[in-house]
Amino acid sequence: MKKLSFLLLIPLAILLSQCKQTTAPMEQKATVQFIPKATADSLVAKLIKKTGEGNKSLIEKGVLQVAALWTEKDGTIKDFEDFCMKNYISSAEMKEKLFQRISTNFEVLNGYFNRISLDLKRPMALDMGDTYPIDEVFAAYEPTAHFTDDFFTNKIAFITGLNFPFYSLQEKGQMGPKWSRLEWAYARLGDQFTTRVPADIVQKGSDALSDAENYIAGYNIYVGNLLDDKGKTHFPKDMKLLSHWNLRDEIKANYADKEKGLIRQQMIYKVMQHIINQDIPAKVINNPAYIWKPWSNQVYENNKLIDCLAEPNSRYQQILNNFHAQQAIDPFEPDMNTFIKRKFSGEMEIPVEQVEALFDQFLQSPELAKVGQIISQRLGRKLEAFDIWYDGFKGRSEFPQEQLNNLTTKKYTDPKAFEKEMPVLLGKLGWTKERAAYLAEKVVVDPARGSGHAWGAGMKGEKAHLRTRIASTGMDYKGYNIAVHEFGHNVEQTISMYDVDHFMLNGVPNTAFTEALAFIFQSRDLALLGLSGQSKDQQKLKTLDASWTLMEIMGVGLVDIHTWQWMYAHPNANAEELKNAVIQIANEVWNKYFMAIFGVKDQSILAIYSHMISNPLYLAAYSYGQIIEFQIENYLVGKHFPDEIDRIYKQGKLIPQIWMQGAVGSKLSADPIIKQLDEVLAN
Repeated sequence: MKKLSFLLLIPLAILLSQCKQTTAPMEQKATVQFIPKATADSLVAKLIKKTGEGNKSLIEKGVLQVAALWTEKDGTIKDFEDFCMKNYISSAEMKEKLFQRISTNFEVLNGYFNRISLDLKRPMALDMGDTYPIDEVFAAYEPTAHFTDDFFTNKIAFITGLNFPFYSLQEKGQMGPKWSRLEWAYARLGDQFTTRVPADIVQKGSDALSDAENYIAGYNIYVGNLLDDKGKTHFPKDMKLLSHWNLRDEIKANYADKEKGLIRQQMIYKVMQHIINQDIPAKVINNPAYIWKPWSNQVYENNKLIDCLAEPNSRYQQILNNFHAQQAIDPFEPDMNTFIKRKFSGEMEIPVEQVEALFDQFLQSPELAKVGQIISQRLGRKLEAFDIWYDGFKGRSEFPQEQLNNLTTKKYTDPKAFEKEMPVLLGKLGWTKERAAYLAEKVVVDPARGSGHAWGAGMKGEKAHLRTRIASTGMDYKGYNIAVHEFGHNVEQTISMYDVDHFMLNGVPNTAFTEALAFIFQSRDLALLGLSGQSKDQQKLKTLDASWTLMEIMGVGLVDIHTWQWMYAHPNANAEELKNAVIQIANEVWNKYFMAIFGVKDQSILAIYSHMISNPLYLAAYSYGQIIEFQIENYLVGKHFPDEIDRIYKQGKLIPQIWMQGAVGSKLSADPIIKQLDEVLAN
């Protein structure tokens, strides 16, 4: 599971509300509505009289929404009335022409803003040599920071809202099934200008987000420099692993190594605990000059024991910076007045209460304890906390890491080698030669400085970017596994940009839906290498694996959610207080859902995910992505894979439940995986 980076542009006040700032919340306040309700109501009546009763509901929506956003600096009350009378369009033909013109121009803006942001971040995002302080400044620059302000000033935002009003999630759910594709595109245009967050708040959020991403991108541990308390090393000398992605993946990889695997896993787990507790020696982070004994937490330089200060709660200060940035935005969001609401009810279009209820339903499943017993039997030992990442149900667990590394490093010596192979990979998945070339030619492969991510194009004519770690010796299996995952994102990004019928419908309902296709691709990584597991009961193992990985990521997602709920309840907390709270939250989630399965209490490992720092409240999308993946995979059985993937992802950005109904004929639910797990365990 990898972080997905892409820019959707227009609701920047909402999407960039995910950013962070390093200062306390600003005292800036949202203004009281300038246009009296009586004025708006009177104007609605005039427009209905002028254009007819058939437009009543749209007129009411448009006028009231514009009135709510109009401020004194936009003009007088009479200016507001004149503006609405002049700019409301009742003709269906002229309305469609206006929509097409706005949509075309938004695609131009989106595409070039996206390209600017992508290019300015290259030195920090890509493994292309040394970085300099000026690179961080350019990477933090947000070219869209003034977009919302500008488009309210030039009145385009008001023209848009007046003629293409916003529909609530409930309204979309009720009316959406009967809408045409054009009506859906109108509704998505109506999502664009619903708030007015000042540009300085947007830019400061972008500054802090860039800082957090840089912090995470450089958080490497040189595991070749780790020693146990007997002075023995257990990893290759030059191996360095990014937290948390590579550390976690190394734990997964070592299930196939019966000789050295367990001690390596235990050592990495100890490192993770130090990171969470922030008692990790600061000098060992991204620094090959020191030797570190994680169990005793001792540091050596030139074979001499030295004193070394711990990292000063930097991890938790970054989270607080995120929170303070969101506090600055809250006053400008009268309905979505917390980041939690904006992230779930707004961006994901799934209220957080539904998310928590679904996670609780699955995590309370008694079947999970039975899966844990199976894993314990397969390992021949009691479960340890890091076994939340047990990888033995996957086919790759049958292949030693060295064998897979040898294969991938020889095959993919550099980014261009993987890029050249992409049409072949798509052909192996069933796409025709022509269609495979069409999709692959729209993706570029870059060497990532961090863990890797996919960055979609912002308009037709631009390319998506696949980023993964590629060493000078070639792409190791971890990098390849990530690359296949990110390639799934790129295929989605290409289909849902180039093949949708309206630009305003480009994309997917939320990031969980692109994660689903990334997981589907990733699960086929061995087959794409020409390998396959030897087990005769692949479907059973697949179900066991899906349930176990879903369990783990749901726990992580709950820690992320509960952390934000705690911060809103304790808005003046400092980094030390937040650290203690996060560890307590992680322990509570563990004790409620995992203790009975693992037989150990108070394990904080669920707090290790780096997304909590650089991409807050994103983790829940992975859980939904895995649920969607499971439903799509079941639907695909006996069907032509590429045709169905093309059809499904051409739907574009509908709301989640309507998208799922169109994709597989049923709503988004964890019930299918629970039912299948129960059937598997009963046999």
